Amino acid sequence: MKGAARLFFILALCYAVAGMVLGIVMAATHDHGEMPTHAHIMVAGWLMSSVFAFFYHLFPEIGARPLARAHFWVQAVSGIVLVVSLFFLLKGNENLEPITALASVGFLLGTLMFVWNAVPVLKAA
Repeated sequence: MKGAARLFFILALCYAVAGMVLGIVMAATHDHGEMPTHAHIMVAGWLMSSVFAFFYHLFPEIGARPLARAHFWVQAVSGIVLVVSLFFLLKGNENLEPITALASVGFLLGTLMFVWNAVPVLKAA
């Protein structure tokens, strides 16, 4: 695995561990107030990053493009800011709502970058 594929898979593994740790902490404390954060970590983080990784691995010519690396950085930074700010927002820090919203828009933009990268593969099929 190289390039964007490798970066996304490393990110996916980090999300998987973080999500599982948060899930175990919620179970141990019987406090499930962070369930939305856990879901975002596992789906938006672990699952989506894994899909991106395997797509770029299957299509290395696309994964080697500068747009794929830009996609990684937009997705990684916005995703991490999203889940961290969501964690603290759910703890009662309502002043973080604009940051969470902005990170969500960044995450959407990253996903749209992926769509742009994937469309040539769909057209060629």
